[in-house]
Amino acid sequence: MAFIKLDKVSKKFGSFEALRSISLEIRKGDLLAFIGHNGSGKTTLLRILASLELPTSGRYLYRGEEINELYDLNKRATLVFQKSTMFNSSVEDNIAYGLKVRDFSRSEVESKVSEALELVKMQDHASKNAKDLSGGEQQRVALARAFVIDPDLLLLDEPTSNVDPGNAKIVEEAIKEIVEKNDTTVVLATHTLFQAKRLSNRAAHLYDGEILEEGKTEELFENPKHEKTKGFVSGELIF
Repeated sequence: MAFIKLDKVSKKFGSFEALRSISLEIRKGDLLAFIGHNGSGKTTLLRILASLELPTSGRYLYRGEEINELYDLNKRATLVFQKSTMFNSSVEDNIAYGLKVRDFSRSEVESKVSEALELVKMQDHASKNAKDLSGGEQQRVALARAFVIDPDLLLLDEPTSNVDPGNAKIVEEAIKEIVEKNDTTVVLATHTLFQAKRLSNRAAHLYDGEILEEGKTEELFENPKHEKTKGFVSGELIF
């Protein structure tokens, strides 16, 4: 059984069709990258996977269970947005928030927050107000806040967009460690082809709401089958 299965999923907003007949299977422990130009449907697809949106048509199966209610997965999946909101409190309080609302014990909260701080290399910033951090540092806190609750599914929307190279490297290393140590399934949307190649074991090319091609990352980049995918990975996509 696939960990996640999308069967002919489409999504409309009014008359605009954001996704068209998406069929996809994701295995447990995959690190799948959605690649494609802005407006191709990557964020909408992530929101459906997080159960923040429901398909207009088609079926979304999570561990064989059909997802047909908003927020069905709010305890099993978490989405890190391109620009995350920080609470007006310390870094460690921001990271601990999800644990406290889930009634973890004080000792569990302290242990998990310490581990998350180390993962994103923010130990020296634990007591700082998160709102005073740089954009790149806030993104590291957002990743730690998502990871600390041990989600089955971690969804990342352009996790290093507008982040300086130093912070981007830390974020990428943390993502790889999350997958390797915890067998967490990660799906990330990125327009950065090098990032998709560095991080993912599978990739899917979205174009105007459709998946044109999906498969092992190395194969998709080295031997793409669809003409538009060939153009996109070579930097010569013709619209």
